[in-house]
Amino acid sequence: MEQNELDFLIDKLTRSIENVVTGDSFLTEISLIDKSDLKSVSLKNNWQFNWRSEFSLKEREIYKLTIVNNPQVIQGLISLEVKEDHVFMHLLENAPFNKGASKMYAGVAGNLVAFACKVSFQRGNEGNVAFISKTQLIDHYIKTLDANLVGSRLMVIDTKAAIKLINRYFHNE
Repeated sequence: MEQNELDFLIDKLTRSIENVVTGDSFLTEISLIDKSDLKSVSLKNNWQFNWRSEFSLKEREIYKLTIVNNPQVIQGLISLEVKEDHVFMHLLENAPFNKGASKMYAGVAGNLVAFACKVSFQRGNEGNVAFISKTQLIDHYIKTLDANLVGSRLMVIDTKAAIKLINRYFHNE
């Protein structure tokens, strides 16, 4: 199966997610999506990826990021696969209203990557997370996530970098 090149931008490493206009922070929750969520995260609703197709792949777990007390509005999604020695990020996408110059919230992608690191620790993989990067974003991921390039486009977030991300986003847990 073809691997997706990820092209999410880490706009800001925040403590949760942050309203771009007001600067207010909002606590978030991350949970598995269920079938009923798929209607709202469709291509016709301006999502970039076919999340219904991703949802059908049994080895993958898809998580949604929502604001505490507002679970019906999905801020972003991530598709993870737990491997023997790491967690692999297949897809990561901000909600359409969290992209571009007029985005509503900053910190969504960083929050989801930190969650992937947390899952890696929980599953015994020492925080190690891997993903395929688009070539033009390799330097961005090295700078923002402390990720390492270990192939032509394979990026790895190691234990030390994972701990930094987790401490930033999940400091209250």
